[in-house]
Amino acid sequence: MAKTVLIVDDDPTQRRILQAVIEKSGFSTLQASDGDTALEMTLSPDGKKIDLMLLDLVMPGRDGMDTLEELSRRRPELPVIVLTGKGSIDAVVTAMQAGARDFLVKPASRERIIVSLRNALEMETLVGEVTRLQKRSAGELTFDDLVGNASSMRSVVAMGERGAKANIPILITGESGVGKEVVARAIQGTSERVGRPFITVNCGAIPENLVESILFGHEKGSFTGANAKHLGKFQEANTGTLFLDEVGELPLEMQVKLLRALQEGEVDPIGSKRPVKVDVRIISATNKDLAQAVQDKAFREDLYYRLNVFPIEIPALRDRREDIPALLEHFIKRVNAQERRSVRGVDSGAMDMLKSFDWPGNVRQLENAVFRAVILSDGHTLMSQEFPQISGLTPIIPAQEVASLVEENNTAPSDKNYDKKHDDKKTYQFLDRSGHLRSLVDIERDLIQFAIETYCGHMSEVARRLGIGRSTLYRKVREHELGTDTKRAAGR
Repeated sequence: MAKTVLIVDDDPTQRRILQAVIEKSGFSTLQASDGDTALEMTLSPDGKKIDLMLLDLVMPGRDGMDTLEELSRRRPELPVIVLTGKGSIDAVVTAMQAGARDFLVKPASRERIIVSLRNALEMETLVGEVTRLQKRSAGELTFDDLVGNASSMRSVVAMGERGAKANIPILITGESGVGKEVVARAIQGTSERVGRPFITVNCGAIPENLVESILFGHEKGSFTGANAKHLGKFQEANTGTLFLDEVGELPLEMQVKLLRALQEGEVDPIGSKRPVKVDVRIISATNKDLAQAVQDKAFREDLYYRLNVFPIEIPALRDRREDIPALLEHFIKRVNAQERRSVRGVDSGAMDMLKSFDWPGNVRQLENAVFRAVILSDGHTLMSQEFPQISGLTPIIPAQEVASLVEENNTAPSDKNYDKKHDDKKTYQFLDRSGHLRSLVDIERDLIQFAIETYCGHMSEVARRLGIGRSTLYRKVREHELGTDTKRAAGR
C-alpha cells in the first residue's frame, strides 16, 4: 500500500514539481495551499491516511512554523519535513525543536527529497514499534491498536469494549493463532485496570504436577524442592488481569481449585496455613469447544458457566480476508524495525495469492510467513517466491550468491552460458500446487534436466556437479525420457 504524502506550499508550481517527483517514486500525494487547510486535512477523520507531510515554512496566513507547532500538539506521531528557501540555520533549528523530522532547502534534488521521505517513514516505523511495545508492557494496549477493519472484527471490538467496562469473567474463543491474547490485552487496556499487571498463563504448557504451585503459589519447605516461597500467578496478577490461555487443558483436579478461587476471591498456596485474598480480573481463552468438553466430562460444567459469563468469539483469518493487506503492512513494518530492512510492500500477484490462501494457522502463520519473506527478499517488494510454503516456488538466489558457492578451480566449461542461465532466474519447485512435497522421482527428473540446460549439455560436468558417474547419468536420462540429445552430448 503506497504511503500518502501531504504537500503544503502556497506556490502551485512548487507543489506540481514535488508531486511529480514523489509520485514517480511510488508514493501517493495530497496537496494543501496553506497551513489552515493542511491542519483541517490532517485532523479530519480521514487524516489518518496521511503518512507524512512536506511543509513550507513561509506561507501567507498561518505559516509553516505555526502549523508545525499545532501538529506537534495534536498529531505528534505524524512525521513532518519542512521546506525552506532561506537555508537559515536559526529557522532549521527552530523547526527541528518544534518536532520536524528533517528539512529541505529549496530547490532540493530528487534524490535528496526521496531519501528524506524514506528516512522519515522508517523512523516513524521504529517509533511506532517502540510505542506499541511500551504500551504492551505497561498494560495500556487498546482496541485502537488492533489491526484490521473487517465487519466481523468490528463486532469483536464492540463486544470487547462493552466487556471491559464491567468486572466480569470473559471467555475468548477462536482457532489457534487468531489473536486471543491481543484482544485480552486490549480489554485490559480499555478497562479500569489499565496499567495494572497483566499475567499470562498457558494452561496447556504447565506440567500437571506443577499446575497448583504455578497458579496458587507455595510456601518454603512445603514439598521437596521448595527452597523458597513462591507467589502464584493469582498473587502476581493482584489488582490486574489474569489471562488463562488454553484453559480447556487444565486437569480436572485443578479445575475444582480454580472454581473456588473465582468464587471466593482467594487462593490457598501449598503449605500455607491461611488463604490469601486476591483481586483479579479473569480472562480465559480456548480453541476448544468447551460445551462439548463438558458433555464429554472433560471440563467441569460449573467452572464452564463461571468462565463463560461474557463470551467473545474471534473469527478465523480466512473469514476476514479484507484485513490481510493491513496485517501484511503491519508485520512488514515490525520486521523492518526489528531486522533493519527496507521492504515497502507486496507485489500485486503475491497479494492476490496471500488473500486467496486459507491460513490454517491464522494471524500467527501470516506473521511468520512475512518474517521469512522479508528475510529472503533482496528488494523492496515481496514476491510470490518469497512465500515458498504457500506458492510452492523456491526463492530466487541472486547469481552472485550462486557463483560464490562454485569453487574457482572447478568452473563450468562455459562461464558465459552458466551466468546466462542463472540470469534467467529460473525457479525450482519442490512443492505441488496443494503445498505438498512432490515425489522424489519427479524432483530428480527436473533436477537432471535443469543441470543439463545449465551446463549446456556438457555431460561430464553435469555428472560431476550431480555427484554421479557418467554411465549413471545416461541411464537416468533414459529412465526419465529426458528430451536431450545424448549422442551429441556423449561427444563432449
